[in-house]
Amino acid sequence: MSDTIHIRREGARATLTLDRPQVHNAFDAALIADTTAALDDLARDAGLRVLVLTGAGATFSAGADLNWMRRMATASAEENRDDALRLAKLLRTLQFFPKPTLARVNGSAYGGGVGLIACCDIAIGVEGAKFALSEVKLGLVPATIAPYVVQAVGPRQARRLFTSAEIFDAGEAARIGLLHQCVAADQLDEAVDRQLHFLAKGGPVAQYEAKQLVLRTAGMTLVDAERIDAKNAELIARLRVSSEGQQGLSAFLEKRAPPWARAQ
Repeated sequence: MSDTIHIRREGARATLTLDRPQVHNAFDAALIADTTAALDDLARDAGLRVLVLTGAGATFSAGADLNWMRRMATASAEENRDDALRLAKLLRTLQFFPKPTLARVNGSAYGGGVGLIACCDIAIGVEGAKFALSEVKLGLVPATIAPYVVQAVGPRQARRLFTSAEIFDAGEAARIGLLHQCVAADQLDEAVDRQLHFLAKGGPVAQYEAKQLVLRTAGMTLVDAERIDAKNAELIARLRVSSEGQQGLSAFLEKRAPPWARAQ
């Protein structure tokens, strides 16, 4: 049992729900640990054919929890690096999950929530959902999620979204490849079920090999991912304790503009 996630099993399907609706399913240390452990357990389930990932309430995931951010703002570079590595492990576990994965994007997603979507094989979202990679507004970068988001939307789009930190809607998310499909909220479950119908027709061994084939062809292996994650964890730790990072985090937590925004 967990206070942060909920798992429902229906035949060969498992639905993992981020279950912190009171904070828009934001990440904290417990949610990261619980989700990683659940994915490890589900990966070993021989009867599982497909994993659906969604959020409780009206939001998929708002990214980092504010209380978690407050703690990280005063943490050392080493503590920040270890924290980033734990999130990186969660994302890596989802990216290389041995069964097909489908993100049921029931609402908006920011930061790490976008990373979870990018790690899933298929993503279907609702009209009206908003997305953003807003880290540069805090003097930071989306380092931990970068390998997966860049692979999902391509370097050209990532360069725009990483540097502008602009909010974009579900239609744009579908256009650039973060979502495969954008549907009305009352059609979300029907669209998910339709996709699961097609997935059920594939051989499980062939589907596993198909996933590995795509990742390998795209140049992403588990060994490479671990190496990149280590470098990116060092990067985010360095930026969080830097002068600009500290100013950006403080401004965000105090609900004021950072110095560079006021200067414009």
